[in-house]
Amino acid sequence: MFFIASKILAFLSKPITWVFILLICAIFLKTKRKRILYNTLFIFYILTNSFIADSCSRAWEVPRFHPVRNYDVGIVLGGISDYDQNTKAHNFNQYADRLMDAEQLYHQGIINKIMLSGGNGTIFKNKYIEADAMKAYLLKNNIPYKDILIENISRNTKENALNSSVILRKKFPNGDFLLITSAQHMRRAKYCFDKTGIKTTSFPTDCTNSKINLSIEYLFMPRVDALKVWEILFHEWIGYIVYRIII
Repeated sequence: MFFIASKILAFLSKPITWVFILLICAIFLKTKRKRILYNTLFIFYILTNSFIADSCSRAWEVPRFHPVRNYDVGIVLGGISDYDQNTKAHNFNQYADRLMDAEQLYHQGIINKIMLSGGNGTIFKNKYIEADAMKAYLLKNNIPYKDILIENISRNTKENALNSSVILRKKFPNGDFLLITSAQHMRRAKYCFDKTGIKTTSFPTDCTNSKINLSIEYLFMPRVDALKVWEILFHEWIGYIVYRIII
């Protein structure tokens, strides 16, 4: 039930959904049409302003740091790829830095092992298991089989933490863990792991560019990229609040 509810909330948290609903209301509520359209235009402008979106993203993100000591396990959360049924291949998305950074940290000697956490997060499941796909990638890039841990049944962040904690507590009862996930996702992820009793150090990836763009287009013109930033932020904010309530 929680899994289905989270998918519904994810849909409702999309800014484009709000704009679409407002436009539908403008069609049917003739007496309030002008006011609704003005409000829709204002909301659309705010949601497509990259300067505002990125500023809010920076404020929410956990700052990146460069680890200097060794950790027993680097925990990589899923959500970085999907499966193309036609080509029989998995495709990385914008969050692939999680896996790439973990690979680099391993080769630099910062982490001794890599845990991959993620099953199939779709409502209508296919045969794609994300942790297994990530494992195949790491094996092709010279990460030894013995240094890869798999948790491949979780469907969301809450389950990532719960299922991973069972494995980590058994194999590394006094271990040091580096949690590797996107900067925008880190607060929610770390909260979930903290609640399981697994203490982690945050290693955020794919952070918003720290240098502010001062071009006219970036500061004032509508940009479709900003909608995606807001979509991620609203998803994280709502998810964080819900997890704080139920966990």
